[in-house]
Amino acid sequence: MTYMQAHRYLMQFAIRPSVQRTAVMEYLMNHKTHPTVDEIYMALSPGIPTLSKTTVYNTLNLFIDKGAVQMLTIDEKNARYDADTSRHAHFYCNSCGKVTDLMELKPTVYELPEMKDYTVSSVQLSFYGTCKNCRKN
Repeated sequence: MTYMQAHRYLMQFAIRPSVQRTAVMEYLMNHKTHPTVDEIYMALSPGIPTLSKTTVYNTLNLFIDKGAVQMLTIDEKNARYDADTSRHAHFYCNSCGKVTDLMELKPTVYELPEMKDYTVSSVQLSFYGTCKNCRKN
């Protein structure tokens, strides 16, 4: 994903694409690792000296509010961010902490029970265990 593609993507969500916002979105789109705020900040700050950790937080919160990014609370220590807002689940490795997308789940896993007293605004489906790399060790 290029800088210009990230720029156009932000405009689709009615987000004014500043240099910092576009750089954060470009990073998220190119790094499918579900990074934390610290990881994003550390990667981008050398190239954008005016970038602060607060700017990264505020930018990500704007992206979430506009529906351009989802925040994952899969890791009890850090919030993680995913630019892929399509319906999918995540796998968290308890050994290495890596978060992986699970795209090919049965559609029935997303079916909700009938809930007359509730309105569901979002669903996060997470699996926890040990990834194949950690199982080898």
